[in-house]
Amino acid sequence: MYYNRTGGVSEVSPACPLVPCAFASGFFPGKNEVSMRQASSLFNIRSVVRSRPTPSSGRSSPLVLGNAFRVIVIAVATRGVLVSGGRPSVGFGQESRATTYAEVQILDSHSQRGVPLVELTTVNGMTFVTDNAGRIAIAEPGWEGQPIFFHVRSHGYEYPADGFGFRGATITIRPGEKTVLSIDRKNIAERMYRITGEGLYRDSILLGYSVPLRQPLIQGQVAGQDSAFSLPYQGKIYWFWGDTNRMRYPLGHYGMAGATSVPPDAGGLPIAAGIELNYFVDQEGFSRPVCRLGFEHGVVWSDAFTVLPDHHGEEQLACHYVHLASLDRPLGHGIAVFDPQREEFVVMRRWNMEDRWCVPPQSHPITMTEKERTWLLLGSVYPTVRVPATLEAFADPSSYEAWSCLQPGSTLATPQVDRDAQGRPVWKWRRGVPPVDAACERQLIDAGQLEQHEARGWPRDAATGRLVQLHRGSVHWNDFRKRWVMIATEQGGTSYLGEVWYGEALHPTGPWRTVVKIVTHDQYSFYNPVHHPHFDMQGGRIIFFEGTYTREFSGNDSPTPRYDYNQILYRLDLADARLQPAHGDAQDR
Repeated sequence: MYYNRTGGVSEVSPACPLVPCAFASGFFPGKNEVSMRQASSLFNIRSVVRSRPTPSSGRSSPLVLGNAFRVIVIAVATRGVLVSGGRPSVGFGQESRATTYAEVQILDSHSQRGVPLVELTTVNGMTFVTDNAGRIAIAEPGWEGQPIFFHVRSHGYEYPADGFGFRGATITIRPGEKTVLSIDRKNIAERMYRITGEGLYRDSILLGYSVPLRQPLIQGQVAGQDSAFSLPYQGKIYWFWGDTNRMRYPLGHYGMAGATSVPPDAGGLPIAAGIELNYFVDQEGFSRPVCRLGFEHGVVWSDAFTVLPDHHGEEQLACHYVHLASLDRPLGHGIAVFDPQREEFVVMRRWNMEDRWCVPPQSHPITMTEKERTWLLLGSVYPTVRVPATLEAFADPSSYEAWSCLQPGSTLATPQVDRDAQGRPVWKWRRGVPPVDAACERQLIDAGQLEQHEARGWPRDAATGRLVQLHRGSVHWNDFRKRWVMIATEQGGTSYLGEVWYGEALHPTGPWRTVVKIVTHDQYSFYNPVHHPHFDMQGGRIIFFEGTYTREFSGNDSPTPRYDYNQILYRLDLADARLQPAHGDAQDR
């Protein structure tokens, strides 16, 4: 599929009699037939169709008038994919591939891995986007045998420029022929694949390749998903997302989607290959809310997903939730626990709105043992709140403590910094005062109560020395670095919410002094990134993180087809020498 830069979808016309694009539609009327009507509507095949009923199925089989196209009915298995050896292979052969599509694959010049989310744009504004394997299938009848120039661009990657400064390549389009282009990665982190949404391996399937996923076109009928959480529980990886879009209508659901996957060390796919998501679905097969909590109206957003022991010592999956009528009108919040039989969360305890500080937005909890007591630490980026790591304490707002440098009795409206005899701020866990995060530090700095160098959440860019305003992210202990490592998005960078940074500290609360940019975007957002430590490899040297790729808040009016409003996974090698400037934080205690 290609699209115009204005965001409109253009027509795709197969250049041969065979119509294997029906495999990508997800619609298969009968075991041994493909409806031309459905294939035509989905892929804009321009032909005149007359249908007659088939006795065996009661559905329609196509008769095409004229000789512009000829239809070959293809026998297909369920969802158009034949499974062999536990992994899918495409249900049409090399002959169709050889006579239908020209292939272009984009490879990372360093890793030689296919690069997803690379855009190839012609001089007349037709743009193709690589799938998860870095492939594009092209079937343009007017292009056969013709040299076509493609501008090549991708966030954080760069194709070499020619003498006129154009970054692209001229490709002679011939069905069945493959062209490979290499692109240089400027990002330190490597883009792996899109986790959610439709058409993950669409082009690879059209080209006849085997792919790692059993459902390579769409999982849970999900078109888009916002802000991910994942954690191990009862032998599986549990996944949760916010607002979830579907293909059949502009409105999806707003009660937290959920899925599970098999961990790589328990027989699941290697994380570098993909994530096979098993969604919690409704009767129609669409992802269903797992955190509606009995609320009939409004939106439910959840965060701080964690596994904690209850008073019987049994592990329970719990989270914090907020019920909203609108973004600026919260109706309530509290703690919910997962019911394995119902496969959904139920309210455990409702909280008063004045306790909202206990769980900073988008928290990804971590545990830490101090003086033989285990704590759960929460924060929007780095921890600013803690609570004893038990379910009962998690549900009790009076059990929470704030990371703060404010004197007892201080409020955000009347803050007073607590200083020692040498005039240094006294940072510690406290009760009865609000937590001091980066936003609060900025207020204290602007009020003259805190010096910039005394702040713990305002790191500097290692390359330029400028301050980086952190938005959302996560912090986890890393065995390879023997440090706490942070992955976070900047607010107000070269893209408003699209720049991702890496930092290290000796303590989870910082101070975070120096950060290195690892991912950049050109007028596009990549917000709420999260590092998944349960996928770490080589003793923590290789880590994986994901975030929400979306045009929201970016000022870009052209969403990337299939990729927009979905989760993309990256891989980061902590031994990369370009990360060394961030190691200096280890000297600051």
